[in-house]
Amino acid sequence: MKNFDIDQATAGQTARAVADGTITALAACEAAIARIEARDGSIHAVVVRDFERARATARAFDAAGAAKQGLPLAGVPMTVKESNDVAGLPTTWGFAEFAQRPIEADSVAVARLKAAGAIILGKTNVPVGLGDWQSVNPVYGRTLHPRDPSRTPGGSSGGAAAALAAGMVPLELGSDIGGSIRVPAHLCGVFGHKPTYGLVSMAGHAFPGTDGAEPELAVVGPLARSAADLALALDAIAGPVGDSAYRLALPPPRRRALAEHRVLVLDTHPAAGTDAGVREPIVALAEALARAGATVLRHHDALPDLGQAHTHFRDMLLTILSRGAPNAAPIDAHAWMALKDAQVRLVRRWRALFDAVDVVLAPPFGVAAFPHDDRPDWATRRLVIDGAEAPYGPQMAWPGVATFPGLPATAVPLGLTREGLPTGVQVIGDVFADLTTIAFAGLLERAGLAGVPR
Repeated sequence: MKNFDIDQATAGQTARAVADGTITALAACEAAIARIEARDGSIHAVVVRDFERARATARAFDAAGAAKQGLPLAGVPMTVKESNDVAGLPTTWGFAEFAQRPIEADSVAVARLKAAGAIILGKTNVPVGLGDWQSVNPVYGRTLHPRDPSRTPGGSSGGAAAALAAGMVPLELGSDIGGSIRVPAHLCGVFGHKPTYGLVSMAGHAFPGTDGAEPELAVVGPLARSAADLALALDAIAGPVGDSAYRLALPPPRRRALAEHRVLVLDTHPAAGTDAGVREPIVALAEALARAGATVLRHHDALPDLGQAHTHFRDMLLTILSRGAPNAAPIDAHAWMALKDAQVRLVRRWRALFDAVDVVLAPPFGVAAFPHDDRPDWATRRLVIDGAEAPYGPQMAWPGVATFPGLPATAVPLGLTREGLPTGVQVIGDVFADLTTIAFAGLLERAGLAGVPR
């Protein structure tokens, strides 16, 4: 492979270089370790390091020769969010009391990444209980934004996005229920994908000490520095558990060119403010798409009531997140069933909309990277939107647009704000149209309309 740069390569480029003998898996592993050691001191993203086992895995991979070189993630060094189980490494979710809890098996997603040839170097930082858009906890401390240490890289996959943005690794595994993949991808300027609900097994990604049903709304998905790598990783981890020979066949992308797409653009939400630094790049993108020949709509009668949907999403999410918490007020079974009914009706509304449009563009979050804020009560936290203070919690509305109906959503970097901070857009698609949203992100990337800021 000509002009291969081991430190700038994507996951796909790395796998191809290992397959054709340009580099060894061990060389790719050592280069990633060197980048982490050189760059992470000022960021604190990779909080659990497993370098010696990674080196041993890479040596074994190289020794296997052709038996492994054809794997889709052949020799790709990567890290995973701390909340994903990796045998032999801690899974604390940021709680000190779980720091010594033994983990004996990989999560399903981690096991599938390994089976695809990936080499796990360690784990990246999270907030306590995965419950914030910042990444700080008493076990590992605080992760800083690679461009501005006074600001957060996001959460709860904040360490993941920071490691990618700093160029330490080409691929990461995160999770998302309230924007935990999309928000840090937006704040750090990388790609991220929230899969359709249920597409990827959550086994091995559970609150420490629990063992039961997978939580409603939550998903596991990839983050990367290119759209193609999202597709590569999703293909490796998607599908039901059980039949190892089964290959999940997602519907192909709806369209092949930007000009063929029907696009609905949302840049305001009735429940959450959106700063001009986030809105303006999305408006500019919409204008560029129209010039490229795409059908760009700003309104559609089939769009669900976003305010009502947010109310139902908030009630369901708070029920999920407060389960087992002291003094939590449980809802009764009938109230829960009513929320599920509302969710099903909402899915039907979205499906009707996606008969008329291919993708929906929306902000992943209302602001770019914001200053660290350690006030424990979200009610007292403030963000600055168009120069004025705005409440923190309602920003859950933007991620919730896709989360509550279980839709796939791909976070795409659009460049930098006037202040030099990354900003992005989420591309939302119909249920199981994951390859449509990722392919659209790839088309934007190839057209120079999106990409990881340098």
